[in-house]
Amino acid sequence: MSRPHPTGTRRWRVDERDYLGHDGLALAGLVASGEVRAEELLAAARDRARAVNPEVNAVCTWLDDHADQRVAGELSGPFAGVPFLLKDLHQDIAGTPTANGCRALAGRPAEHTGTVVGRWLDAGLVVFGKTNTPEFGSKGITEPELHGPTRNPWAPDRTPGGSSGGAAAAVAAGIVPVAAASDGGGSIRIPAACTGLVGLKPGRGLVPSGPVESEPLNGLATAGVISRTVRDTAAMLDVISGPDAMSPYAPAVPEGSFLDRLDEAPAPLRVGYTTRCALRAQPHPEAVRAVEHAAALLTDLGHHVEEVDPPHDDRQLARDFLVTWFVHQAVEVARVRRLTGAGDEGFEQDTLLMAALGRTFGAVEFHEAQERRRSYVAALASFHEGHDLLLTPTLGEPPIRVGSLETPGYLRTLARAVLRTRTTGVLRHLGAVDQVVERNLRWVPYTQLANVTGRPAISLPLHRTPDGLPMGVQFLGRLGAEGVLLRLARQLEVAAPWEGLAARL
Repeated sequence: MSRPHPTGTRRWRVDERDYLGHDGLALAGLVASGEVRAEELLAAARDRARAVNPEVNAVCTWLDDHADQRVAGELSGPFAGVPFLLKDLHQDIAGTPTANGCRALAGRPAEHTGTVVGRWLDAGLVVFGKTNTPEFGSKGITEPELHGPTRNPWAPDRTPGGSSGGAAAAVAAGIVPVAAASDGGGSIRIPAACTGLVGLKPGRGLVPSGPVESEPLNGLATAGVISRTVRDTAAMLDVISGPDAMSPYAPAVPEGSFLDRLDEAPAPLRVGYTTRCALRAQPHPEAVRAVEHAAALLTDLGHHVEEVDPPHDDRQLARDFLVTWFVHQAVEVARVRRLTGAGDEGFEQDTLLMAALGRTFGAVEFHEAQERRRSYVAALASFHEGHDLLLTPTLGEPPIRVGSLETPGYLRTLARAVLRTRTTGVLRHLGAVDQVVERNLRWVPYTQLANVTGRPAISLPLHRTPDGLPMGVQFLGRLGAEGVLLRLARQLEVAAPWEGLAARL
């Protein structure tokens, strides 16, 4: 795999084709065997980033000094020597910047290293940068004003999704084989589906959020990864699972390793599937084809598959989800203002408007939205009495074009007036929340259920449109079903291998 540098010096380099052809665990195996060195892999990752990042804009921050120090020292763990990228959203290394996609925080160093980040470092990963994300992770696209839009390596005029769009684009473009991500409403699964990758959202509480936070986004959000292979996702879950001192409770962590049991075929599963959604009068034909293809694969593998009605009121869930989200934006903007002294110029207008809407919700309204979680949990519990997994599209339609959700000029003018006059409540009466639901969640209406209920869910790249755009399908399981989801994913990966790299770049 290594070749002498053509100048005749003693520096070595890794052939790009070899680098692109291995997943994270395979690269770690090469380092462990002595076939390559960590610094060679880091050089290969940087070379690939220089070649493709100008087009996809996946990496927004470079941590060169940190990475160089890592490869100069001793590395150990299951991913020792593998290049890695953090998401530029609440994934901190003390002393290095985390902007959260926000102008007010740009260049500001973090005070603490996150618990999950520490576990990734303990696993031997070499972090050399951070990936682009929308401001505070607030959208299902990745087009922040701070760093500009990230583009889909399969079709640069299309979005890679969000909020982990930079992570997905980096993996799909071959900069790294696996990248850090997080998911508060679909932000791992949506980008994975847009870029032909694997994206698992672990169940609530399995992955910690310390040392600063306990249950981010009122328990909706969790960390994870986006990868090309199921085994990298399983091994990463082994690395980051288990509570820390800030965890509100100790989740049931399975005995043994997710990775070690990966090739155990799951017993025949009962899978209910649906493509119906209240936010779309008719499901998109490609979303239907994606699910029908997955259902046929499952049937061929011996699983029992049947069409079902959606188990919950998805329109009400979307409203409740956005109440939580808007209130969170209000809290986050206020926190950053206190921390930095920034005025409105430090934030995007859309963020300020979401925060202003969040401040219009009273304590009772917010509490009612939280309490309705019980009805969604109960609906899924009833569904799971007769089915092991729920199968849906991950996306409501193929990846949308970059810029297609940009706020129109007339709405920007209205927003400025509303923010200036502090009359945001008028927007509530004009149905602004429902308009946001329709505008921003219509193309990704299937993912929020897993966050609101805290259930694990995975997106798998089992379908492509006729013009080659990836379209993932989502499997949602009971609490503690991560192992079942991973084993099924591995079974499907073997039965219908996916093309996990945008090699055209």
